[in-house]
Amino acid sequence: MEETLQPIPDERRTTKVGGQFWIWAGANIAPINWVLGALGINMGLGLWDTFAVLAVGNVLGMVVFGFFVLLGQRSGVTGMVLGRGVFGRRGNYLPALIQCTVVIGWCAVNTWIVLDLVMALFGKIGLVDPTLTNYGWKFAVAAAVMCLQVTIALFGYRAISTFERWTVPPTIAILVAMSIAAWFFMDIDWSYAGPPTGALTGWDRIVAMSGVMTAIGVGWGLTWLGYASDYSRFVSTAVPRRKLYLASAGGQILPVLWLGLLGATLATTNGSVDPGQLIVDNFGAMAIPVLLLVLHGPIATNILNIYTFTVTLQSLDVRLGRRAINIGVGVAAMGAVTAFVFSDDMARSLDAWLSACVGWTATWGAIVGVRYFVLDRSSTDFSHHFDPVGTSRLRDVDWRALAAFGTGLVSAWLFMHGMVPVLQGPVSDALHGLDLSWLAAGLSSGTVYYLLTRKDPALRASVAVAAGPAPTTTPASTTAPASTTAPAPTPSRAASSRRPRKLILGHRAV
Repeated sequence: MEETLQPIPDERRTTKVGGQFWIWAGANIAPINWVLGALGINMGLGLWDTFAVLAVGNVLGMVVFGFFVLLGQRSGVTGMVLGRGVFGRRGNYLPALIQCTVVIGWCAVNTWIVLDLVMALFGKIGLVDPTLTNYGWKFAVAAAVMCLQVTIALFGYRAISTFERWTVPPTIAILVAMSIAAWFFMDIDWSYAGPPTGALTGWDRIVAMSGVMTAIGVGWGLTWLGYASDYSRFVSTAVPRRKLYLASAGGQILPVLWLGLLGATLATTNGSVDPGQLIVDNFGAMAIPVLLLVLHGPIATNILNIYTFTVTLQSLDVRLGRRAINIGVGVAAMGAVTAFVFSDDMARSLDAWLSACVGWTATWGAIVGVRYFVLDRSSTDFSHHFDPVGTSRLRDVDWRALAAFGTGLVSAWLFMHGMVPVLQGPVSDALHGLDLSWLAAGLSSGTVYYLLTRKDPALRASVAVAAGPAPTTTPASTTAPASTTAPAPTPSRAASSRRPRKLILGHRAV
């Protein structure tokens, strides 16, 4: 059913939402979220400033994420295939190519994050000398993890859901033990307000908080928008929307806040974002269970990345089955892991990656959101999204959406202030480093797309068809007796106005 790209009929979908909770929880119980929590401390913020940004930002991001989950349930269509109705049948190739690149990058980042940590844990149990670079061991571990996650992703949604359901609860138990050990038995500075010298105040503090908000606050929730429909399309429309929304958004936000706070509190002891120093220095006595949690993290996250890559590549009309593509993405991700391994500054590399991802997802999400939640919020038939190239039911290239897309990307850069100079826009520089890239990208792209498409007759017709014709009733007193043959009535203007409209998609009425 999943080997080729096709809609998931409702009778083949699940009526349980537990799988959605475990999928999104497993994707976020990963070492990268320790590091994200520590990133705020590393950038000079205090503990509670960092956690406030984490909490407020992720609540905002996950609120939006939940609606994209519901869009997958409503349509039965993957995120990038939904883009065909927005950007055009071939115009959608551009965002799909970007998503393919982003997913490979995430797969590599999640694998790279754990390598130093695994080496440090191996050092604790005597397998390696932690003072050496251990490149051979790193690449061997990365290859083993990559092979395992590619294998799980081969079997599709049900295998992914089953893996998360059975492996996440034990990792939560380990995480509980780590949290108790850290928060009750370690020298955590709960009143940490920044470095002893040079603590941030005033505008500098606001600027730092805006950067953390982009990277690990609202930006973290937005980075999942392109993935949401790929998994919720397997949930039946009979499942209450509220139930699905809470299960999915809750599965995301709970581990993000938990691990973010754990990473931030641990960073108050040394200010580091390096996983080896952050975790191993504090949990050396728990090396084996921590190692299991650490190795589970990238696998649980990357099986989603690999699966999403395969269905995204298929949306580019690549004539390969999903399983055949899995092997290629594993090889490509290993190449990206190699580049990250030789990176000198983890904090700068991670900040640059996150900032770039947020600008793209905020732009794409705003345009798709305006289309399906504002302009076309009633349609339930998405079968035309699977028409071949050349169909008259979809535009070939929708330049309005691409214009809005370009506007959003430019706006994101103008208001961005990453650690890397190329990601520091002139508007942000004029504001002394304030980073509002996610907000600028979303508002500008969504507004431009709305203004350009709000009077599209195809959209107005689709809303009318989805609503259905007005019901008609005949008063009992005017009903002719069965034995009487009444002349055919002449259609009146009122009656003719109740006829269903034709739905205009592209250039053909259906």
